[in-house]
Amino acid sequence: MNVFENESVRQLVDAFMTLETREECEIFLEDLLTTKEILDAAQRLAVAKLLEKRAVYNEISRETGASSATISRVNRACLYGPGGYRTVLERLENRDLDEAEK
Repeated sequence: MNVFENESVRQLVDAFMTLETREECEIFLEDLLTTKEILDAAQRLAVAKLLEKRAVYNEISRETGASSATISRVNRACLYGPGGYRTVLERLENRDLDEAEK
């Protein structure tokens, strides 16, 4: 079963898409998730960024505190997943470049 075929999950995705500012996103995440869940998700994104830079597991673990299991899971998603990490990391990189040019 595709998790995104679930009506509640579709509504969650739609809810994220309504957010317009960093502050709105922070407030929603704080309401929706525990502090640990937010930190875990942020850690996974940091792992993905380091994997994209071809960092080795020991370096990633040292820098992020992620376990080898977490690093492996993120690596699998980066290599074989639908491309969500890649999309977000490219957009963040482009945003950073745009801001540096200003």
